[in-house]
Amino acid sequence: MKDIKVLGPGCKRCQQTEDMVKAEAARLGIDVKVEKVTDYAEIAGYGIASTPGIVIDGKVVHAGGLPKSEDLTTWLAA
Repeated sequence: MKDIKVLGPGCKRCQQTEDMVKAEAARLGIDVKVEKVTDYAEIAGYGIASTPGIVIDGKVVHAGGLPKSEDLTTWLAA
């Protein structure tokens, strides 16, 4: 199971990013646990200045703007 954190204050883009992660994981048949992180101190701890951010298994893979579908596929399949 992949541990995924979506970092952001809860804005529309952050919610859309979470939905995209869940949809892509389901499409690929990958079991994921998705957690939303809205605490600014915790987000800053990942070195992210622009949200939404995505952390997969402790590694920051994306920051700022909506991720591309093909990038999600690559990150989740790794």
